[in-house]
Amino acid sequence: MRAGSADGLRGRLRGACALALLLLCCFGIHAQETNPFANDPKAVTVGESQFRANCAFCHGLGARGGGRGPDLTRAQKRHGKTDGDLFRTINDGIPGTAMPQNGTTSQGVGMTTEEIWQVIAYIRSVEKKSESAPGGSAARGEKLFHGAAGCYTCHMINGKGGRLGPELTNVASARSTESILESIRDPSRRLATGLIENTKEFPQEYVTVTVVTLDGRTFKGVTLNEDNFSVQIMDTQQEIHLFEKDKLKSFSKTRESLMPRYDEKALSEQDLRDLLGYLFEVSAK
Repeated sequence: MRAGSADGLRGRLRGACALALLLLCCFGIHAQETNPFANDPKAVTVGESQFRANCAFCHGLGARGGGRGPDLTRAQKRHGKTDGDLFRTINDGIPGTAMPQNGTTSQGVGMTTEEIWQVIAYIRSVEKKSESAPGGSAARGEKLFHGAAGCYTCHMINGKGGRLGPELTNVASARSTESILESIRDPSRRLATGLIENTKEFPQEYVTVTVVTLDGRTFKGVTLNEDNFSVQIMDTQQEIHLFEKDKLKSFSKTRESLMPRYDEKALSEQDLRDLLGYLFEVSAK
């Protein structure tokens, strides 16, 4: 081999090795599957601060869910449960959901690789080892959901049911039991989010809208889309209407949920446990 050719080959090899080393340094901690800060109390403390700044807006203080984001204290996670899965979820986001890519919204300032691992250490520290089922009859809860309780008229499970309220197939894996109970007993206290445009930074809430047309007709429902000039709503009969605002007699919003309050007269404690049992069973499949 000629000296020039050998020198050229050595040069290319050195370049390839330098590039490989650079990639390893830049992405090595990202690509690994095991958290380098696992069971590190200092990392947990730092991770809690990062979580409050970057994650609590959607997932709530203590990671117990905030309506917009799921309860992360549960051991079972919808998008993978290993440390590597959590890293990818936080760093890359989840397309088609309200979970953004790291640093792409005005919430928080974005996190370094090290900070993401510290957040994961914090999540593991508050994670429950198991989620106790409510103890009700899932079979009876299914009958209540699709029958006497009337939940199916507004809510879907596995593609069947109404469209006026949130889809509930995975609600028991995404929200705490306390949050679901509150939504049933006192739905106006904390309105659900994520209606239609759930990929927006601030997902739309299920506020109640009332439209009165110039000819005196009244429509009540939830907003699907709205801008400065028009509004599209789904009424209580689940029919969709588009209105031009300057052609309305009135247009108002209220934070009183369209969902009725299910007090103990409407839904006994046993009925409630059975409904929760059904939601738990559906989410586990």
